[in-house]
Amino acid sequence: MHFAEVDTGDYRIYAGAIERPRQFGYVAAVVVVRMGAIEAMNKREAFRDENLAGGYGWATPAEALRFAISAGKEAVMCRIGMYT
Repeated sequence: MHFAEVDTGDYRIYAGAIERPRQFGYVAAVVVVRMGAIEAMNKREAFRDENLAGGYGWATPAEALRFAISAGKEAVMCRIGMYT
């Protein structure tokens, strides 16, 4: 497993590249957590997708992480699929 964290505004994006068992490549996963002043004591998950791109097998963990971070930023900017 490979992980990365990125702060975007009031949100923190947790990206993961998970090696696929018995198959080639890495699956991209992302969790977005709201980190505003009020939520600092009680962090709230705003978005989660553990099987980005339908489980596509990225050749390297760096590619999977880049895709996951991009998907997290898109969720933050567009508010698509965000939990309320």
